Amino acid sequence: MTTLPPQTEIGFSDFVAQSWDDMLSACTRCGKCVEVCPVVPFAPGMALADPVQVVTGVLDFMRDSVPLPETSATWIRQCNGCGDCIPACPEGVNPRKMLMMSCSKVAEVHNPTPHVFRKMARAIRIMVSMQLVPADVARLLRPPQARDVDVVFYTGCNPIRTPHVLFNVMTVLDHLDIEYEVMGGPSACCGIVYSKWEGDLKKGGRVAEQTLHRFGDFKPQKVLSWCPSCQIHLGETIKGYREVKFDFDHITQFLLEREDDLIARFNTPVNKRVVVHTHHGLPEVGQAVLRLLRAIPGLTIVEEAEEPGYMCGASGSDRSPELKAHVRKDTITLCKRDDVDALVSLFHGCHLQLSKEGQTHGFQVVNFTELLVAALGEQPCPDTVEPFRQLNDWRAMVLEAGPMLKANGINMDPEELAAVLPEVFTSAEFRGGLCSFAPQ
Repeated sequence: MTTLPPQTEIGFSDFVAQSWDDMLSACTRCGKCVEVCPVVPFAPGMALADPVQVVTGVLDFMRDSVPLPETSATWIRQCNGCGDCIPACPEGVNPRKMLMMSCSKVAEVHNPTPHVFRKMARAIRIMVSMQLVPADVARLLRPPQARDVDVVFYTGCNPIRTPHVLFNVMTVLDHLDIEYEVMGGPSACCGIVYSKWEGDLKKGGRVAEQTLHRFGDFKPQKVLSWCPSCQIHLGETIKGYREVKFDFDHITQFLLEREDDLIARFNTPVNKRVVVHTHHGLPEVGQAVLRLLRAIPGLTIVEEAEEPGYMCGASGSDRSPELKAHVRKDTITLCKRDDVDALVSLFHGCHLQLSKEGQTHGFQVVNFTELLVAALGEQPCPDTVEPFRQLNDWRAMVLEAGPMLKANGINMDPEELAAVLPEVFTSAEFRGGLCSFAPQ
């Protein structure tokens, strides 16, 4: 078993309440977390806000359910998870965790993204079914039978939209002779969508507990995540909710632990000059990737392009669009230089966004996993989203994907599918979109 004995377990709502009691007791409302927040100068109405009043508004809302002041609401809404606030707190409170948990109550009071989990699950199923044969879809979405393994590779949900990066990770694990199993997809959600986005702590806690139990069924030494949202949710926000008997870490840290073994297997030069995209909110991931890439023969890192938040997308840098735009223009300028061959993306959401930027501005985007596989002398799994993007026509995409969708059991009216694909490809459910996927 991977959890505490049943008589000592507490419910998820009680766990969250206890976490809040601890934060409310420790926080002195000094406002240091707001003072250092890089979002504040770019967020509407925040530049002149009193940091003490901003954090006080959040705490009073959580403790007494009083109305949330506009500046406090903006701070919660625009938090991109960068984590600058964590070392700034003199009392050892984790303000990123505080704001992540605040989102749950905000969504409970007023949810601008209703049925987001249901919409997301259907969108993922459609998008991956456009790209992969049924056996590969099953490997990513079908819950595997429990067996003893050293490692569970935990993909999360949304990374399945870019399946090539996940299969590239599997190729690296195969080369390292790791005994592993793959878990992920909506059936193994970490619970963040229900908790943070829908404000449903009961479902969020149940889903998280089920997933932790299933990890334990494999008796792994380590569970290695790909998705940064899963990493922060399970590894930080709700860490300690259930006792587990495995280490939970990001895949890049595992590869860094086996750096010598991996580098010894690099046998093929990758002659490219690249800019490497990283994120401020998970610096250890970016630094691990940079270190591994520097060991690839022939590869030259021209510069690092660090962007705000802990990832691209609705949970990360998109939450503060003004700040993101301010930094993104510098990333694009770097990538358009004559001495740069490609931009290297970090996470799945980063790859989707930056590939679109590359198409618009004329530069190539590759994921770091592609470079690792190439250095191992293998052919990287191709980006199976890119051919659809190059069609630049939603109806043509539906026609192209028709046989694969049919093979995967997806039967939608072609016109209906063409109409909804722009939202599917941009994860519009996290902006309140994909309404046609909501229960009728």
